[in-house]
Amino acid sequence: MHRYRSHTCGMLREAQIGETVRISGWVHRVRDHGGVLFIDLRDHYGLTQVVADPDSPSFKTAETVRSEWVIRVDGKVRRRPGGTENPDLPTGQVEVYANEIEALGPAAELPMPVFGDQEYPEDIRLRYRFLDLRRDKPHANIMKRGQIVDSIRRRMKEQGFFEFQTPILTASSPEGARDYLVPSRIHPGKFYALPQAPQQFKQLIMIAGFDRYFQIAPCFRDEDARADRSPGEFYQLDIEMSFVTQEDVFGAVEPVLRGVFEEFAEGKRVTEKFPMIPYADAMRDYGTDKPDLRNPIKMQNVTEAFRGSGFKIFAGMIEKDPKVEVWAIPARGGGNRAFCDRMNAWAQGEGQPGLGYIFWREGEEGGAGPLAKNIGPERTKQIADQLELGVGDAAFFIAGQPDKFVKFAGPARTRVGEELNLVDKDQFAFCWIVDFPMFEWSEEEKKIDFSHNPFSMPNMSAEDFLKLDPADKDRILAIKAFQYDIVCNGIELSSGAIRNHRPDIMKKAFAIAGYGEDVLESKFGGMLRALTYGAPPHGGIAPGIDRIVMLLCGEENLREVVLFPMNQRAEDLLMGAPSEVTQKQLKELHIRLALPDK
Repeated sequence: MHRYRSHTCGMLREAQIGETVRISGWVHRVRDHGGVLFIDLRDHYGLTQVVADPDSPSFKTAETVRSEWVIRVDGKVRRRPGGTENPDLPTGQVEVYANEIEALGPAAELPMPVFGDQEYPEDIRLRYRFLDLRRDKPHANIMKRGQIVDSIRRRMKEQGFFEFQTPILTASSPEGARDYLVPSRIHPGKFYALPQAPQQFKQLIMIAGFDRYFQIAPCFRDEDARADRSPGEFYQLDIEMSFVTQEDVFGAVEPVLRGVFEEFAEGKRVTEKFPMIPYADAMRDYGTDKPDLRNPIKMQNVTEAFRGSGFKIFAGMIEKDPKVEVWAIPARGGGNRAFCDRMNAWAQGEGQPGLGYIFWREGEEGGAGPLAKNIGPERTKQIADQLELGVGDAAFFIAGQPDKFVKFAGPARTRVGEELNLVDKDQFAFCWIVDFPMFEWSEEEKKIDFSHNPFSMPNMSAEDFLKLDPADKDRILAIKAFQYDIVCNGIELSSGAIRNHRPDIMKKAFAIAGYGEDVLESKFGGMLRALTYGAPPHGGIAPGIDRIVMLLCGEENLREVVLFPMNQRAEDLLMGAPSEVTQKQLKELHIRLALPDK
């Protein structure tokens, strides 16, 4: 027999009854039932019940074992007594009567128990992550992550993509987040950088003549943590394709994502065909470029209903400033004063003066609430007809310049949907956000600048773009780019673009944004040179692996689906990183520390 096991703890069934077996694993818990000891023994594959009574030669050893000890058990498989079967456990029809128990790895007193699914402070979970990962849910999340990555790889290869590996040590990038720098020992005073993404390399792969690239790529960014972004490092499904239009990218990527989500959705619906929503429409309808389409609410412009009305606050704003609009958030089923007052109080808690509302109730002409009384029944009916609302419904109103109030309007729409249980959580709702503006006006610098990605192709003919007058502000701000995002359930999975593969268009784009050719050459000279030697039209995208897994595991924090995550301060509490190094190491790297005063 094998030194440690003839079977795993998830293998034993009724077919093995009567056999002598050897299993090894962790003591999940010990139960003493009137002098008979029941040990739940756990390994990666499952859990088996082990029994030791005073007649067993292993009984004395069984009395000493504690939770999370690693033990080996030799014994005979037998059927569990009637009424004690566990139908929720694959091995629940049998148990092992222990003849011999060997302690392979005794465990000290635990800083956190593994049995059960209690919540524990994050610092304890991260410091003892190896214990945390023994718990059912984190263990299952990590296993599902591996299955999801396998599924993605298979689907990408079926789509004709080939996997390449790009460098980890590279040059510092002047754009995006902060780099993690790596000092060079043999080149004093010079530094490598860990890649924020393989962006330039994957474009160079296309310029080198390869056609369809993908990689499960590690990315490194020295930025603050968020619930949907890990500090330090993360993984993305990095994709690039040659000789493609935007629609070709959608046609290749959408089946992969839809297929993966359908495979792991556990009964939830998945969008069959991802709708394409222009950026301007997303901001207008949902107040965000990351709309959660599970929420059916669409905001609408109701400015005309308030123009010249008796509600002087809104009417005065509209008359004074032509940029002012009034947006309505329809709230079906929210037609009662208690809910409306609750939303108004929430808005005040968000730093707003309040949230105007109208609600409709039985037996009342027009609507109810202060706004309804000020604008009168005719205008109230106009709003109800436009929003398709009736008795039992409500509407909330926000006034001002949309580009200034939209950051409040979006969360208000979300809040209404959640409070009224309008959000259909039994689905994964995908969409593409397209037609991002290529340029924006920087109020701070009083100049035109790039709005999203400086290396995207403008959505207009090359000839027309090259003829643009940089002083024609209105026309330039109206230019859209071939840039796109994938959004699922209000979470941005990735951004992508059709790349600017022509040096003349790139120079023109940077000139419009106020950057001379010297800036382009100094910061992006390598890419610019590569493009001058025959670059194919190409584009790509990079969905975040961690975010995909987070959604499919039903988690709200990325740290629940990452093996060894850092905390919010980018610290690895388990391994003690970042850590101090020796003077010898610093000397070899020609580095002298200039630490801030404490």
